[in-house]
Amino acid sequence: MLFGISSQGCNNQSGVSQFSLTLFLPVHLTGTKYSCGGGGCGACTVMISRYNPESKKIYHYPATACLVPVCSLHGAAVTTVEGVGSIKRRIHPVQERLAKCHGTQCGFCSPGMVMSIYTLLRNHPEPTPDQITEALGGNLCRCTGYRPIVESGKTFSPESSVCQMKGSGKCCMDLDEGCSESTKERMCTKLYNEDEFQPLDPSQEPIFPPELIRMAEDPHKRRLTFQGERTIWIMPVTLNDLLELKASYPEAPLVMGNTAVGPGMKFNNEFHPVFISPLGLPELNLVDTANSGVTIGARHSLAQMKDILHSLTLEQPKEKTKTHQALLKHLRTLAGPQIRNMATLGGHVVSRPDFSDLNPILAAGNATINVISKEGQRQIPLNGPFLERLPEASLKPEEVALSVFIPYSGQWQYVSGLRLAQRQENAFAIVNAGMSVEFEEGTNTIKDLQMLFGSVAPTVVSASQTCKQLIGRQWDDQMLSDACQLVLEEIRIPPDAEGGMVEYRRTLIISLLFKFYLKVRRWLSEMDPQKFPDIPEKFVSALDDLPIETPQGIQMFQCVDPNQPEQDPVGHPIMHQSGIKHATGEAKFVDDMPRINQELCLTVVTSTRAHAKITSIDVSEALAYPGVVDVITAEDVPGDNNHSGEIFYAQNEVICVGQIICTVAADTYIHAKEAAKRVKITYDDIEPAIITIEQALEHNSFLSSEKKIEQGNVDYAFKHVDHIIEGEIHVEGQEHFYMETQTILAIPQTEDKEMVLHVGTQFPTHVQEYVSAALKVPRNRIACQMKRTGGAFGGKVTKPALLGAVCAVAAHKTGRPIRFILDRSNDMLITAGRHPLLGKYKIGFMNNGKIKAADVEYYTNGGCTPDESEMVIEFIVLKSENAYHIPNFRCRGRACKTNLPSNTAFRGFGFPQATVVVEAYIAAVASKCNLLPEEIREINMYKQISKTAYKQTFNPEPLRRCWKECLQKSSFFARKQAAEEFNKNNYWKKKGLAVVPMKFSVAVPMAFYNQAAALVHIFLDGSVLLTHGGCELGQGLHTKMIQVASRELNIPKSYVHLVETSTVTVPNAVFTAGSMGADINGKAVQVLLSLPINFYFFETNHLFQVKKAFEESISLSATGYFKGYQTNMDWEKEEGDPYPYYVYGAACSEVEVDCLTGAHKVERCFNQFDLPVEGAFIQGMGFYTIEELKYSPKGVLYSRGPDDYKIPTVTEIPEEFYVTMVRSRNPIAIYSSKGLGEAGMFLGSSVLFAIYDAVTTARKERGLSDIFPLNSPATPEVIRMACKDQFTDMIPRDDPSTFTPWSIHVS
Repeated sequence: MLFGISSQGCNNQSGVSQFSLTLFLPVHLTGTKYSCGGGGCGACTVMISRYNPESKKIYHYPATACLVPVCSLHGAAVTTVEGVGSIKRRIHPVQERLAKCHGTQCGFCSPGMVMSIYTLLRNHPEPTPDQITEALGGNLCRCTGYRPIVESGKTFSPESSVCQMKGSGKCCMDLDEGCSESTKERMCTKLYNEDEFQPLDPSQEPIFPPELIRMAEDPHKRRLTFQGERTIWIMPVTLNDLLELKASYPEAPLVMGNTAVGPGMKFNNEFHPVFISPLGLPELNLVDTANSGVTIGARHSLAQMKDILHSLTLEQPKEKTKTHQALLKHLRTLAGPQIRNMATLGGHVVSRPDFSDLNPILAAGNATINVISKEGQRQIPLNGPFLERLPEASLKPEEVALSVFIPYSGQWQYVSGLRLAQRQENAFAIVNAGMSVEFEEGTNTIKDLQMLFGSVAPTVVSASQTCKQLIGRQWDDQMLSDACQLVLEEIRIPPDAEGGMVEYRRTLIISLLFKFYLKVRRWLSEMDPQKFPDIPEKFVSALDDLPIETPQGIQMFQCVDPNQPEQDPVGHPIMHQSGIKHATGEAKFVDDMPRINQELCLTVVTSTRAHAKITSIDVSEALAYPGVVDVITAEDVPGDNNHSGEIFYAQNEVICVGQIICTVAADTYIHAKEAAKRVKITYDDIEPAIITIEQALEHNSFLSSEKKIEQGNVDYAFKHVDHIIEGEIHVEGQEHFYMETQTILAIPQTEDKEMVLHVGTQFPTHVQEYVSAALKVPRNRIACQMKRTGGAFGGKVTKPALLGAVCAVAAHKTGRPIRFILDRSNDMLITAGRHPLLGKYKIGFMNNGKIKAADVEYYTNGGCTPDESEMVIEFIVLKSENAYHIPNFRCRGRACKTNLPSNTAFRGFGFPQATVVVEAYIAAVASKCNLLPEEIREINMYKQISKTAYKQTFNPEPLRRCWKECLQKSSFFARKQAAEEFNKNNYWKKKGLAVVPMKFSVAVPMAFYNQAAALVHIFLDGSVLLTHGGCELGQGLHTKMIQVASRELNIPKSYVHLVETSTVTVPNAVFTAGSMGADINGKAVQVLLSLPINFYFFETNHLFQVKKAFEESISLSATGYFKGYQTNMDWEKEEGDPYPYYVYGAACSEVEVDCLTGAHKVERCFNQFDLPVEGAFIQGMGFYTIEELKYSPKGVLYSRGPDDYKIPTVTEIPEEFYVTMVRSRNPIAIYSSKGLGEAGMFLGSSVLFAIYDAVTTARKERGLSDIFPLNSPATPEVIRMACKDQFTDMIPRDDPSTFTPWSIHVS
């Protein structure tokens, strides 16, 4: 096998034991990251280049390395991020601009982003903004919010890279070279200097390896066979050779893109001893256009198919390409660009996935499949029977799909594809459809009708009986009504169907049918306006899907004082200290560390029961598996197996699905994983198994005592108000979805029971504590090293400690280094996430909207062990008033104990859930008073220096300023009026707006958690080595500490080097969380550098002063310590000073909602902060809208990867996103710093409440109550089912007592 890897030359391999490219890449090429393993996140994106000997052209395309079989690369060139550019050689403009445009934070996704943009530039050196957005559609990022990544790509576009709101090509807010002058201060918008960018020179790109060209043009090709450990890979070179192989191995899959076979092997434990890969056969690559249609070879990728169809739509009359246009619409959003470039037309058609977006359209368009075997050729109709997998309509095992014929549409035929997914792009459809109708010429009499639906059954299904009964009918409203009834009778989704959402999917079937009906009505009217009346004007907006637009926006921030010294970096938009390394893949994460001699890989065996007694564990078969060294259980823990309530290895009893029972240590990850499947565990279930909050309340199951604050006389106040309302709000949980999963490398030392752990964590001290307890050795023998981690968001505060102990026990028992990396599925299962919450409220208020009394109760689903649940409920209670002063206020909270994996810290730490309840009762009061929610917010907002409900004094002036300026700059009232006008004129689409304020408290009520320390060494060459107790999670903490050192020492920041965080250099450091990492560690660095050594370094000759200090025997090494903010909270007295300061903000969001499907689009957001929170806002927006965790009634988490759990992609972010950071004045913190990491999460709820504003409008128009549950997340299902209409009334409904649902809510 011969293929090229960038910076490696060509590799010649005779045998391959690793299936996927990510596992095969040389150990020093670590830039290609492994994150999800299923092609769903884009972290492992590479560029693959192939030479076509017939066209003499080279084709470049992006691919996810985790799904690329190594053997499929024969004859291809692979470019990884290292081949694009490096610090050692030369960084590429793509890498430079991504870093300088602030498009990297944690850096784990950055190499994949680079490769997606780079591949686009290889094909389109001057891309359009839309091409850039499309190119990034398959890449996930959890940190940045995507806009700066898109902005970096747009710098290559000849079109302006700034917003063009006023049509001038200039930023609408730029007045004077990037600054606008206000009465008080100068505000800047320029975050980078384009003049610094090196130009893109396509002529300097690496050439395609000549030996691969010669090999491709070799006329004497022969069959290639590659033998692996368990499989054989065969590459035929002629069609006859392929047919011979298929006859010999009829069950062997044909692998071309591997987007179906690969995930089946990884996630469904499928095994194939033989693979046949006919990649180079010209018969599979043909394109043949004829008068009747186009034939496309089965080998063509979906991306190539898209290009072919696009060309045809330009060449052919519009009436002939209706099928092509329908396919093109779905080809834009099907998966991401990487998968579209890997998946082939033949593979997609023949695999017949139930969720296919294309097959229903192909069937509706009367496509056929050309198949061949040794017996000859034949055509198979690509129709309902084929897609329903009827044996008589399917391919025979020995047959091969050659091509697909797509006929042109007729003059009186209309073809359409419709779909609805959790998000617009790179998501399986919840329901999709392909429909076509043909009329008798010149009439609206149905001659032929086809309707096929996906994601409603185990296969795509055809409503064939419905269609037969409608032949000969007129295309009118009565036909539609009958069609809806008939199709619901024919396509019955069982109430316990896999995937859940049963009533929603039933509704979508007929909602999509109605959309098709309207589209056809409009088309008929265009054909003959006199004969066929048009649809009502108010229905026109239902015709089109919500558009995908290239995002644009601005960040406005305070300009640096022009009198500030030039070398002082504080206040400047500094590139992330590791930004270039992120973009080149040279920033090393734990799994990038070279393999150590005798190192073992560790995998886990977890419980499959929520609450059960373990009756037996049989590890014999696992121990006998090749490469296995040991199986580790609870009996192997030398110290505590239960530390602070956290259980390392389950013993005798399991208390949740996903609890670790044992681990398998083997020489490779694959061996360990395969052996883990062979561990046999038997159980006896224990009752009750508590899954939901309601069940916990029923069984009085709690993790902690009640927390409560109260002010005024609540009970008395309720007797003296005009109105009282009561309600209940459910807020579901959230998965962290950090790009780098939990990763640990434990290295036992040869002396004194020492152990070194390299771990991605927010709390190295905690890891040290748990490992020490598990191994029963003093903490001074345990060293925890933390250089960086690929995102955390709270998920790496406590969980790495438990996993570190598990890993350390394995290292201790085997005496060998252990590499422990959770795959995405196990990471999501074991580590859990944000606490689901149930909020109950009782609110008393006056006719004018003034709230006089509030009694609020919060319950969280804490899971099976304590973790952080008690602290989370404390934060929820303390932050429960948000921005509102309610004179008589009572709040109580309690964490429930359930048989779910323990939920843990998550960005915002309870605040994002709790304040949904607050804003929900604000909206309920507004509805009752017939006022806007914004008016109720204004009425009840803190207005003067006041005390909170827990008796802490604060000044709400910054809050009021943020609120006022957000309303003004967003033109809220004008936009609201415009939305109302839109809503009057559109029945099936509605716009909504909401503005929400925020008062967010920073730090922790326990003073000892606010301390920090730092260490500095100054060397005789003048260089400075700095370290501190904080952890670099992507937030740029090290970058900020370098800025502090630069200012305090009055030296350029290039003099300062920051070494990794370690328990060896800074002991007993607190967690990096609570938005206080920069605050407290910055103070420690500042204190450190204000020690006596510092006075030497304020003079001009820095080096001279360093040498002078050394000669005078002054230590050039020192420790700095910050005692921390002296916070406190007395829960018995219900008062204290729990927080050192607050941060404030307000956000206005405008959305458009499709009432027929539940889809929504965020059109614009205006954010007024005293802190920058763009990434947090997008993460919050995802939490409140599309991110949905699904559990079985028995406590099994279904959502265990990017296929099942959808975070926002680049197409989900607001079309227009404006952020203004008001001047920060914070004398408490260093340089007026403000904790910024968490606060913006909640402001994403402005999208949630804008959605509910739109839904409320729809409900009012339909004569429904405008008071309805404001639960979160507002998924498409929630939105659609709240917009009740004739279609939701039409669907059959099941008695809940007669079935067990597939999934349940756990809040």
